[in-house]
Amino acid sequence: MNESNLQTIKQRYGIVGNAPELNRALDVAVQVASTDLSVLIQGESGVGKEVIPRIIHDKSARKHQKYFAINCGSIPEGTIDSELFGHEKGAFTGAVGEREGYFGAADKGTLFLDEVGELPLSTQARLLRVLETGEYIRVGSSEVKKTDVRIIAATNVNIQKAISEGKFREDLYYRLATIPINMPPLRARGRDIEMLFRKFASSFAERYMLDPIVLTDDAKMLLQSYKWPGNIRQLKNVAEQICLISQERTITADALIQFGITDDSNTGGGLVLANQAQGQHSYENEREWLVHALTSLGKEVKELKEMINSQAFIHPQAPTHILQDADYAVAPAYEPAPVTHINIPSENVQNVVEYVEPTPRSMKEVEEMQIKEALQRNHFNRSKAAKELGISERTLYRRIKDYGLEKE
Repeated sequence: MNESNLQTIKQRYGIVGNAPELNRALDVAVQVASTDLSVLIQGESGVGKEVIPRIIHDKSARKHQKYFAINCGSIPEGTIDSELFGHEKGAFTGAVGEREGYFGAADKGTLFLDEVGELPLSTQARLLRVLETGEYIRVGSSEVKKTDVRIIAATNVNIQKAISEGKFREDLYYRLATIPINMPPLRARGRDIEMLFRKFASSFAERYMLDPIVLTDDAKMLLQSYKWPGNIRQLKNVAEQICLISQERTITADALIQFGITDDSNTGGGLVLANQAQGQHSYENEREWLVHALTSLGKEVKELKEMINSQAFIHPQAPTHILQDADYAVAPAYEPAPVTHINIPSENVQNVVEYVEPTPRSMKEVEEMQIKEALQRNHFNRSKAAKELGISERTLYRRIKDYGLEKE
C-alpha cells in the first residue's frame, strides 16, 4: 500500500502514528480485506485491535452487510453458546422463545470475536465446526443450519501458552490464524506516543474549553521512556487528567511524574511488561510484578532499618512514633545536631522508633487486595473493575466468588 492510501486509511479511522509495526498491520488488513480468510489479531489490551476488523469489513465485498463486534470475555460461560449460535424455545430455563444468535444474524456479513482466548473449550469446538463447514446447531436443537460469515478474532492472551495448558484448541488456533496480524504495544511505537498525547490533549482542551497543553523536551523524552502497561487507553486517560487538573499548561517531566509517569528504562519494573510484549497479559503476570515490587519494598525498608540502627542516636526533638503499618511505614524526618558521643538516658527510651518487620503477603492475599480495591474504586461496577485489572468479567466474577467479595 502506498503512502497516500495509508494516510487516507489513518485519517478515516482516526489512527495516529507512523511506527513501522503499525503501518505493517494496516497494510496486511487492507490486503486481506478482499478475501474471506479468517484473521487473528494479537496484541496487548488497549493497543487498538478493534480498528483492524472494521477496516477489513469496510474494504471487503461484505461492506454493505451486517458487522457485529462481540466481546467473548464479557458473556457468562453458561449463556455464550446461546448468544453465538442461538437456541430453541424451552432449551433451558428462561428460554421463552427462539433466539437466532450472532452467527445467524451476521449471515453474509462479518463477525468480530474479541477476547476469543476466553472462550470455553466446548464453545471452541462449535466455533471450529463453523469455520470448517459453515454449519452450526442451535442450543436445544438437532437441526443443522448454514451461515456464510467472515470471522475475525482478536486476543491479548498468549495463545501458545494457552494451548500448552489445554485451555485453547490448537486446531482452532491454526484455523483462526490463517492471516495473523500483530498490533504493537504503545511502548514500541517511539514518537507515536508524543503524537497521540498531543492529539488527546488537544481534543480534551477543546472539549473542556481550556488552554492547550505544551510538552517540554524532557517531558517528551519521559513519555517515550515510560512503558505504558495500559497502552493507548492509559495514555488517553493520563492526557485527560493532565488537561483537567494541571494548572500549568506547559508540562515538564516533573509534572508528568506527579501523574505516575516515570522513567522505566533503568528500573526492574519491566517484568510484567516483558511478558505482555509476548502476548501474555494476564492477571497472573500482574501478581508476579506485585510480588516483585513488594519484595523490593521489603529490602528497602530493611536497609532503612540498618541505617537507623547504625546511627544509634535519638534527637531530643524527635516525636514519639510507633509504626503500625508494616507495609508503608515511614520514619519521621528531622535534622540531627552534630554529636561525638551519645548517651541515651532511660527517660528518653520512649522516643525510640519501633520497627516492625513486614510480614510477607502471599500471592493470593495480594490478588484479593487488588481486586477488592479495584471494586471499591469502581463502586462495585464489575465491567470497569475488570478493565482496570486487565482481566475478563468472567474471570473477575470467579475471583469475587472465590474470595467472598460480593457487595453486601
